[in-house]
Amino acid sequence: MTDRVSAGPVENGCRPCESVAIHTKKVYSSCRDKDCIEDLRFYPTTSAQEILLTAQAIKGGEADLLYVYTDVKPVNFNRGFYTIDMRFFYRVTLQAATGSPRYTLVEGLSVFDKRVILYGGEGGAKVFTSQMPSGVFDRDTLFAASLPTAVVEAVSPIVLDTRLLDCSQPMQTECSIAEVPAGVAAAFAEPLILNLCGS
Repeated sequence: MTDRVSAGPVENGCRPCESVAIHTKKVYSSCRDKDCIEDLRFYPTTSAQEILLTAQAIKGGEADLLYVYTDVKPVNFNRGFYTIDMRFFYRVTLQAATGSPRYTLVEGLSVFDKRVILYGGEGGAKVFTSQMPSGVFDRDTLFAASLPTAVVEAVSPIVLDTRLLDCSQPMQTECSIAEVPAGVAAAFAEPLILNLCGS
Protein backbone atom coordinates (compact mmCIF):
# COMPACT_ATOMS: atom_id res chain seq x y z
CA MET A 1 0.00 0.00 0.00
CA THR A 2 1.47 3.37 -1.02
CA ASP A 3 1.94 6.22 1.46
CA ARG A 4 -0.17 9.34 1.07
CA VAL A 5 1.85 12.46 0.33
CA SER A 6 0.62 15.99 0.92
CA ALA A 7 1.83 19.11 -0.86
CA GLY A 8 4.95 20.70 0.65
CA PRO A 9 8.69 20.07 1.00
CA VAL A 10 9.71 16.43 0.62
CA GLU A 11 13.15 15.05 1.43
CA ASN A 12 14.45 13.18 -1.63
CA GLY A 13 17.85 11.71 -0.83
CA CYS A 14 20.20 14.60 -0.06
CA ARG A 15 18.23 17.47 -1.57
CA PRO A 16 14.67 18.68 -0.76
CA CYS A 17 12.02 18.82 -3.46
CA GLU A 18 8.40 19.91 -3.67
CA SER A 19 5.44 17.53 -4.05
CA VAL A 20 2.71 18.81 -6.37
CA ALA A 21 -0.83 17.79 -7.29
CA ILE A 22 -1.30 16.03 -10.61
CA HIS A 23 -4.39 16.91 -12.65
CA THR A 24 -5.86 13.90 -14.47
CA LYS A 25 -9.03 15.47 -16.03
CA LYS A 26 -10.95 12.40 -14.95
CA VAL A 27 -14.67 11.80 -14.47
CA TYR A 28 -14.70 9.94 -11.19
CA SER A 29 -17.97 8.04 -11.58
CA SER A 30 -19.04 5.85 -14.48
CA CYS A 31 -22.11 4.05 -15.77
CA ARG A 32 -22.61 0.89 -17.77
CA ASP A 33 -25.95 0.67 -19.57
CA LYS A 34 -27.50 -1.77 -22.00
CA ASP A 35 -30.08 0.26 -23.90
CA CYS A 36 -32.87 -1.25 -25.97
CA ILE A 37 -33.44 1.53 -28.49
CA GLU A 38 -36.87 1.72 -30.14
CA ASP A 39 -38.16 3.89 -33.01
CA LEU A 40 -34.70 4.86 -34.17
CA ARG A 41 -35.01 6.85 -37.40
CA PHE A 42 -33.16 5.63 -40.52
CA TYR A 43 -31.62 8.21 -42.90
CA PRO A 44 -31.03 6.37 -46.21
CA THR A 45 -28.48 7.05 -48.91
CA THR A 46 -29.84 8.40 -52.21
CA SER A 47 -29.96 4.98 -53.94
CA ALA A 48 -31.40 3.34 -50.80
CA GLN A 49 -34.25 5.87 -50.79
CA GLU A 50 -35.21 4.89 -54.37
CA ILE A 51 -35.34 1.22 -53.36
CA LEU A 52 -37.37 1.94 -50.21
CA LEU A 53 -40.01 3.85 -52.20
CA THR A 54 -41.00 0.62 -53.95
CA ALA A 55 -40.20 -1.84 -51.14
CA GLN A 56 -42.96 -4.19 -49.98
CA ALA A 57 -41.29 -5.16 -46.72
CA ILE A 58 -38.08 -4.62 -44.84
CA LYS A 59 -36.22 -6.67 -42.30
CA GLY A 60 -33.31 -6.19 -39.95
CA GLY A 61 -29.70 -6.31 -40.95
CA GLU A 62 -26.56 -4.95 -39.30
CA ALA A 63 -25.53 -1.82 -37.43
CA ASP A 64 -21.98 -0.50 -37.15
CA LEU A 65 -21.03 2.18 -34.59
CA LEU A 66 -19.09 4.88 -36.46
CA TYR A 67 -18.59 7.69 -33.94
CA VAL A 68 -19.75 9.08 -30.59
CA TYR A 69 -19.92 12.86 -30.14
CA THR A 70 -19.49 13.80 -26.45
CA ASP A 71 -20.25 17.11 -24.73
CA VAL A 72 -19.49 17.80 -21.05
CA LYS A 73 -21.26 20.58 -19.08
CA PRO A 74 -21.47 21.28 -15.33
CA VAL A 75 -24.76 20.79 -13.46
CA ASN A 76 -25.69 24.21 -12.09
CA PHE A 77 -27.59 23.05 -9.00
CA ASN A 78 -25.17 20.30 -7.90
CA ARG A 79 -21.50 21.25 -7.69
CA GLY A 80 -19.04 18.63 -8.85
CA PHE A 81 -21.55 16.85 -11.13
CA TYR A 82 -21.54 17.06 -14.91
CA THR A 83 -23.95 16.16 -17.69
CA ILE A 84 -22.42 14.01 -20.43
CA ASP A 85 -24.43 14.37 -23.65
CA MET A 86 -23.64 11.68 -26.20
CA ARG A 87 -24.75 11.31 -29.80
CA PHE A 88 -24.11 7.88 -31.33
CA PHE A 89 -23.80 7.62 -35.13
CA TYR A 90 -24.53 4.18 -36.66
CA ARG A 91 -24.18 2.90 -40.23
CA VAL A 92 -27.20 0.60 -40.65
CA THR A 93 -27.64 -1.98 -43.42
CA LEU A 94 -31.19 -3.34 -43.91
CA GLN A 95 -32.78 -5.89 -46.26
CA ALA A 96 -35.59 -4.60 -48.48
CA ALA A 97 -38.07 -6.88 -50.30
CA THR A 98 -38.79 -5.46 -53.77
CA GLY A 99 -40.64 -8.37 -55.42
CA SER A 100 -37.59 -10.38 -56.44
CA PRO A 101 -36.68 -13.63 -54.63
CA ARG A 102 -33.63 -12.01 -53.06
CA TYR A 103 -33.59 -9.09 -50.64
CA THR A 104 -31.87 -5.88 -51.71
CA LEU A 105 -29.43 -4.37 -49.21
CA VAL A 106 -29.99 -0.70 -48.36
CA GLU A 107 -27.64 1.46 -46.31
CA GLY A 108 -28.15 4.55 -44.19
CA LEU A 109 -27.48 6.42 -40.98
CA SER A 110 -29.18 6.18 -37.59
CA VAL A 111 -28.54 8.50 -34.64
CA PHE A 112 -29.16 7.93 -30.92
CA ASP A 113 -28.90 10.58 -28.17
CA LYS A 114 -28.20 9.78 -24.53
CA ARG A 115 -27.52 11.90 -21.43
CA VAL A 116 -25.99 10.85 -18.12
CA ILE A 117 -25.00 12.81 -15.01
CA LEU A 118 -21.68 11.81 -13.42
CA TYR A 119 -19.52 13.09 -10.59
CA GLY A 120 -16.43 14.85 -11.89
CA GLY A 121 -14.81 16.55 -8.89
CA GLU A 122 -15.20 19.92 -7.22
CA GLY A 123 -11.97 21.56 -8.27
CA GLY A 124 -12.54 25.17 -9.26
CA ALA A 125 -8.99 26.01 -10.32
CA LYS A 126 -8.31 27.16 -13.86
CA VAL A 127 -6.15 24.67 -15.71
CA PHE A 128 -3.61 25.49 -18.41
CA THR A 129 -2.18 22.62 -20.42
CA SER A 130 0.11 22.12 -23.39
CA GLN A 131 -2.95 21.12 -25.43
CA MET A 132 -4.44 24.63 -25.30
CA PRO A 133 -3.80 26.47 -28.60
CA SER A 134 -1.12 29.13 -28.18
CA GLY A 135 -2.41 32.70 -28.20
CA VAL A 136 -6.03 31.63 -27.60
CA PHE A 137 -7.36 33.10 -24.36
CA ASP A 138 -11.09 33.52 -24.94
CA ARG A 139 -13.61 32.80 -22.20
CA ASP A 140 -14.97 29.58 -23.74
CA THR A 141 -11.51 28.04 -24.09
CA LEU A 142 -10.59 28.85 -20.49
CA PHE A 143 -13.88 27.41 -19.20
CA ALA A 144 -13.53 24.20 -21.24
CA ALA A 145 -10.01 23.66 -19.89
CA SER A 146 -11.37 23.05 -16.37
CA LEU A 147 -13.99 20.49 -17.43
CA PRO A 148 -13.33 16.80 -16.80
CA THR A 149 -12.69 14.49 -19.74
CA ALA A 150 -15.48 12.02 -20.53
CA VAL A 151 -14.66 8.72 -22.22
CA VAL A 152 -17.40 6.71 -23.95
CA GLU A 153 -16.92 2.99 -24.53
CA ALA A 154 -19.58 1.46 -26.77
CA VAL A 155 -20.06 -1.50 -29.11
CA SER A 156 -22.05 -1.80 -32.32
CA PRO A 157 -25.71 -2.67 -31.63
CA ILE A 158 -27.79 -5.62 -32.84
CA VAL A 159 -30.73 -4.78 -35.14
CA LEU A 160 -33.81 -6.58 -33.79
CA ASP A 161 -36.73 -5.06 -35.71
CA THR A 162 -37.50 -2.70 -38.61
CA ARG A 163 -40.63 -1.31 -40.28
CA LEU A 164 -41.60 0.96 -43.19
CA LEU A 165 -43.46 4.20 -42.45
CA ASP A 166 -45.44 6.49 -44.73
CA CYS A 167 -43.68 9.87 -44.67
CA SER A 168 -46.88 11.68 -45.66
CA GLN A 169 -48.43 10.84 -42.28
CA PRO A 170 -47.75 13.14 -39.28
CA MET A 171 -44.90 11.87 -37.13
CA GLN A 172 -44.24 12.26 -33.42
CA THR A 173 -40.45 12.43 -33.79
CA GLU A 174 -38.30 14.80 -35.82
CA CYS A 175 -37.64 13.72 -39.39
CA SER A 176 -34.38 15.53 -40.09
CA ILE A 177 -30.95 15.74 -38.55
CA ALA A 178 -29.11 19.06 -38.39
CA GLU A 179 -25.47 18.04 -38.57
CA VAL A 180 -23.40 14.96 -39.34
CA PRO A 181 -19.62 14.93 -38.68
CA ALA A 182 -17.55 14.80 -41.86
CA GLY A 183 -15.94 11.51 -40.84
CA VAL A 184 -19.35 9.87 -40.40
CA ALA A 185 -20.62 11.13 -43.78
CA ALA A 186 -17.41 9.84 -45.42
CA ALA A 187 -18.21 6.31 -44.19
CA PHE A 188 -20.98 6.08 -46.82
CA ALA A 189 -20.33 5.64 -50.53
CA GLU A 190 -23.24 7.97 -51.43
CA PRO A 191 -24.78 11.15 -49.99
CA LEU A 192 -27.31 10.65 -47.19
CA ILE A 193 -30.87 11.98 -47.31
CA LEU A 194 -31.03 13.78 -43.95
CA ASN A 195 -34.43 15.48 -44.38
CA LEU A 196 -37.19 12.85 -44.64
CA CYS A 197 -40.03 15.39 -44.46
CA GLY A 198 -39.73 16.26 -48.15
CA SER A 199 -39.53 19.73 -49.64
